[in-house]
Amino acid sequence: MLLFMDESGTDHAESPYEVLAGVAIQSRDLWNLIQAVRATEREVFGMTLAEARVEFKGRKLLKPRVFRFASQSYPLPQAQRVDFCREFLKKGCREGEAGAPQGRCRNEFTAYGQACLEFVERVLALCSQYRAKVFALMVLPEAAESADTDRLRRDYFVLFRRFGHYVEETGADRMGLIIFDERDKAHSQCLCQKMDSYFLGTGEGRALSAHIVPEPFFVHSDLTTAVRLADIVAYILNWGFRLPTMTKPRREEIRPLADMVYGLSYKGVHLMEDGSTRTLYGISYLDDLSVGTRETADA
Repeated sequence: MLLFMDESGTDHAESPYEVLAGVAIQSRDLWNLIQAVRATEREVFGMTLAEARVEFKGRKLLKPRVFRFASQSYPLPQAQRVDFCREFLKKGCREGEAGAPQGRCRNEFTAYGQACLEFVERVLALCSQYRAKVFALMVLPEAAESADTDRLRRDYFVLFRRFGHYVEETGADRMGLIIFDERDKAHSQCLCQKMDSYFLGTGEGRALSAHIVPEPFFVHSDLTTAVRLADIVAYILNWGFRLPTMTKPRREEIRPLADMVYGLSYKGVHLMEDGSTRTLYGISYLDDLSVGTRETADA
C-alpha cells in the first residue's frame, strides 16, 4: 500500500489552514490510475500539462480566475473546447520561449477554465474508480505546538495512525510505504529523524511499524503523478472543506469538489482496550498540536 503525501498552506500566506494530505493507492492499481490520468489530460486539454509547461497543482488548476474563465460563457462543445484550450496552452508555451505576449480570445480563456474544472472532477472520479483513499489533517495556522521541536508533529502521527489502521484492514501481510514530495534535503532529513524517533522510540510507533515502513521515500512532485493528486486533494480541502468547529472562510465554488474528496476519505473502526469501538475518519481537524491533545473534530 502506497501513501503519497503533500501539504497546503504551510507558507502561512493566504491559505486559511495548514493541510497535510495523503492519497493511499494499492500498488496493483497505481499504474492503471497513472495511465488513466494521463489519458484524461490529453482528452480534456488536447495535450499533457507537462507538454504545456503548466503545473499539475491545485493552486494552478483551481485558482479563482479559472472559475471566472469557466463561467463567462455557456459550456462549449467538447471538440470545440479542446481545440480552443490546446491553442490557449500552446500560446503560453510560445510566450515562455519568445517572451512576447500572445493574444488570446474569449473562447480560449473560457475553454481553458472549463477544461481545468472538468479535469479535476474526472481525476477525483478516477481516484474513486481505482479505490484510492484520502487521509488528511487540517490544522489551524496559529495552533500551539509541542515545546519539544524534535518530536514528530501531532498531525503527522495522527495521520500515520489512520493509515496504519487502513493497511491492517487490507490484510495482515500488507505493509504501507510513505512517499513525500521532496522540498529540500535539510527538511527531508529532519522529517526522517523525527519519524525515526517516533517509530523506534515510542511504544505506539513500534506497534505501528508492523504495518508501515518507518523510513519514507522522497520524490519530485513534478515527476510523480500520485503526489500531484495529493496536492490537489490538499488544496481542495484547504479552500472548500469545513467541519462544524472550523471557522475560517471557504470558497463556495470549490465546495462540490470538496464533497467529492470527502467521498474518498477513509472511514474505519478501532477496537478500544475496554472492548468498545471508535469510528476513525480519514479527515480530521486540529486546533492544537500540543502532545497529548486529541483531535477536536473528525469528518
